Amino acid sequence: MSAGTSEWVLLGILLLSYNLLAGFTLGSECQRLGDFNPPMLEADGDVVIGGLFPMHYMVSESDQTYASKPQASECSGFDVRAFRWVQTMVFAIEEINNSSLLPGVRLGYRILDSCDHVHTGLRSVMSLVSFSLGQDNSSEVLQCVDSAPVSYFATCTCLTDKQVYPSFLRTVPSDLFQVQGLVQLVTHFDWRWVGTIGTEDDYSNYGIQAFAEHLQTWGGCVAFHRTIPKEPTEAQINAIADILETSTAHVVVAFATEGQLYSLLTEIARRNLTHLQWVASEAWVTAGLLTAPEFHSVLTGTLGFSFRGTMIPGLADFLFKVRPSPGSVFTNMFWEELFRCKLSFASNADPQSKLCTGNEDIKAVRSSYSEVSRVRISYNVYKAVYAIAHALHQLLKCGPKDQACNNTMTVKPWQVKKPLCVHANITNATECTKCPLYYWSDKDRVTCVAGVEEFLDFQETMGIILVILALLGVTVAMAITVIFFFYKSTPIVKANNSEISFLLLLSIKLCFLCSLVFIGRPSAWSCRARQAAFGISFVLCISCILVKTIVVLLAFRSTLPGSNALKLFGPLQQRAFILCCTAVQVILCASWLALAPPVPFKNTSYQGGRIVLECKDVWPIGFYLVLGYIGLLSALCFVLAFLGRKLPDTFNEGKLITFSMLIFFAVWISFIPAHNSSPGKYTVAVEMFAILASSFGLLFCIFAPKCYIILFRPEQNIRKGMTGKYPNK
Repeated sequence: MSAGTSEWVLLGILLLSYNLLAGFTLGSECQRLGDFNPPMLEADGDVVIGGLFPMHYMVSESDQTYASKPQASECSGFDVRAFRWVQTMVFAIEEINNSSLLPGVRLGYRILDSCDHVHTGLRSVMSLVSFSLGQDNSSEVLQCVDSAPVSYFATCTCLTDKQVYPSFLRTVPSDLFQVQGLVQLVTHFDWRWVGTIGTEDDYSNYGIQAFAEHLQTWGGCVAFHRTIPKEPTEAQINAIADILETSTAHVVVAFATEGQLYSLLTEIARRNLTHLQWVASEAWVTAGLLTAPEFHSVLTGTLGFSFRGTMIPGLADFLFKVRPSPGSVFTNMFWEELFRCKLSFASNADPQSKLCTGNEDIKAVRSSYSEVSRVRISYNVYKAVYAIAHALHQLLKCGPKDQACNNTMTVKPWQVKKPLCVHANITNATECTKCPLYYWSDKDRVTCVAGVEEFLDFQETMGIILVILALLGVTVAMAITVIFFFYKSTPIVKANNSEISFLLLLSIKLCFLCSLVFIGRPSAWSCRARQAAFGISFVLCISCILVKTIVVLLAFRSTLPGSNALKLFGPLQQRAFILCCTAVQVILCASWLALAPPVPFKNTSYQGGRIVLECKDVWPIGFYLVLGYIGLLSALCFVLAFLGRKLPDTFNEGKLITFSMLIFFAVWISFIPAHNSSPGKYTVAVEMFAILASSFGLLFCIFAPKCYIILFRPEQNIRKGMTGKYPNK
């Protein structure tokens, strides 16, 4: 598009329904046969947006004799609501032209009537496409498939298939959500025996099929289904009305537009079938055409879901400024329909009819055209126009505020897509090829780039800090082991079996060291080793503490006359108890790792081209069983230590164990929500922090007081001092 040159580029066709999209299955070279010069609303611009709206809702089909050239079908039944949609498109385009969006580029429009009819709509689409490619009377219509329709009303689930419709976009949700809502609605009122009414189009077929399937899963059934033909005869309408009148199903779900239902509902109203409960699809639930007084008795109480309504600033004033003129065909039709009169300059003016002055007040007539307090479909049209404008703003590399766009660029219709995939090394491609696994499109969406792998590494700051903490814990545990070894003959070390104390120190060292397995690139062996080492090390540690707790309780009971409890739980039994407790965890870990072990996994669910390398739990219950067994032993240890916390000895390990278990529980209870909510590599860091924090808690709570007495209060490290009986000085 060069500066000062006006070119017609069809960048968006706003479609009513899926049927009208059928024309896009044509080949890359298309020809329009015959003459088709429909009325249109248009304005020039550097870039022209095509629009298609159902301004009429009925088409008269004549029988073809095939002896002469078929004439164009005549449309009837002007829809003032659809004309509001048209004016909303014009309003949005004029608003954009007077804004900072697309500086230096003027948008134009070319709007045609689909008449809510497949053939008429398709011919209008082809007319728009052919005109957009030039005004040189060329019959060759190129790139029919490459048009970029942006629909404001097409909700069919079939349109989500990007293999069939790669360039299709819409500003409305898929019917899938509506169907789910309708099924929940009818089952909420216990309406499980319902009939369905549809039409001969994919919007109706796909919608009713999905409704029937979902209703069946909720325990409901479809009593009958009837289809309204495209051009129904009186006999066909009466046949459908007979079914509705005699059926035992009194709830009817209708997927259709108001124009398609008009003839049937007129017959229903004539028969006064007031016993029917209608459930409407979004296409007609808010239609003003069906709010006429003759429908009140049969449609009162109709339920359905509509699009969310909102207010568009300035739209009401724009709508009220519309005035008829000799060249405004659609505006003239609207004026005559709204005021029930004929304009003197209209082509079909009847001298016997009431004449319009052209100065009538739109506000004086209540209609769906002037009801703009909460617009729904009009807002979808508004969003569709702005979606195209913003796409153009990026494609033309427009600057902020008054910086003009790049007018030297040639824009193709398909380029209004913002694909999530690319066709690498091929420019101006109309098809989009998805990037290979673990690759993302670059910012210009023209090539695929490899994703950045992310894991907790030894060389990054967080990994270095965690390694230092783990080695610090091992060093401190080793220092305490040396202290205990040199003072192994003192009462405070010999108390509660010094062998168990040394085994406990060893298990705490293993707890610190097992955290190092969590750092580094996940592999098959590291994913298995990290959870097994964690589970077994902590069970060994807690088992030793549990034995110490039991010994404290039994030592107090052994002071009672005739008690030999401590003899029954001697060193041999203590070792066996620790071995049995640890063996259970070994069996759990071995079974888990043998049947469904964690595996290395590349998680691509994160944005920004990140690939998080992690160990995926194939069977998450295995991890929670391992963690739960540790929790069970810890809980038992805490209960026993709490019971022995007030025993009379001055130095009582029960108090220390109780406090250490409280810290242990606090760490691991807070670990579960933090672990589940942490993203990426921080999940591993959270688990490492929990291991290190609980290990430090056990180490300092149990051994720090003993080391303090050994090194700084040696006078208490005597047998009498441990019972609170110090020698007199």
